[in-house]
Amino acid sequence: MPEPKTTDREPRLTSGEFIRGTRIVFGRELEAYFDSPIAYIYAAVFLVLSCTTFMNSFFLDGIVDMSAYFEILPFLLIPFIPALTMRAWAEEHAQHTFELLMTLPLHSFQAVLGKYLAAFCFYALVLAGSLPIVLMLLFLGNPDLGLICANYLGALLLGGFFLAFGLFASGLTRDQIVAFVLAALCGFVFVLSGHENVVEVLDGLAPTWQLGTWLYESISVLPHYQAFGRGVIALSDLLYFSLMSGFFIWMNQLSLQRSKY
Repeated sequence: MPEPKTTDREPRLTSGEFIRGTRIVFGRELEAYFDSPIAYIYAAVFLVLSCTTFMNSFFLDGIVDMSAYFEILPFLLIPFIPALTMRAWAEEHAQHTFELLMTLPLHSFQAVLGKYLAAFCFYALVLAGSLPIVLMLLFLGNPDLGLICANYLGALLLGGFFLAFGLFASGLTRDQIVAFVLAALCGFVFVLSGHENVVEVLDGLAPTWQLGTWLYESISVLPHYQAFGRGVIALSDLLYFSLMSGFFIWMNQLSLQRSKY
């Protein structure tokens, strides 16, 4: 009697089955964040640093807005987001629970999307810890709420992008420290390539190629993020964050399928 053929294809799912499986992974990961004291420590340190930096600038400038808070945010996310994502897949590999997860009747994209949404939800909750600043500004004066909302939208999109390549980095290794370093290096590249001094130095090293300008216009996250800081919500900036985040989520799924098979 011939042996049954095996296949590497993942099962086709209905929309209801896909949402149900993603929700299971999402709930599991979100619960893991709230069960971990380290996550609370990271969140507390992040909020203390960001709010302290803002309050220092606020008392020096005396301007009723949150510009100082959102200007420093990309640099704070460089270490903070990798600290959140470094355990996502690396710990699964190290504790040999990755194989157990992959034996469940789940599509690999459900696992990736569930982990991503859980991390994004936790990040959004941490970012919401800055809302008392908005209440303080409303009490002290008349801040531009439209500008503040645009800044928060930019902060959410920026965090989502950082989470996408952070999870991808975690899926490449079994070591959480290596995952942290890889994600932090990516963060440095995407942020510092948009810094004015870095652009000038790179352009000066290769005037013909204008490498710094090319990185600023094509790769860097800063010009797209800073547009939200000016209150501009442009389609090009929304597409940048959506496509870049989607690319790293897709790469995470490909690396997951490679590990699975």
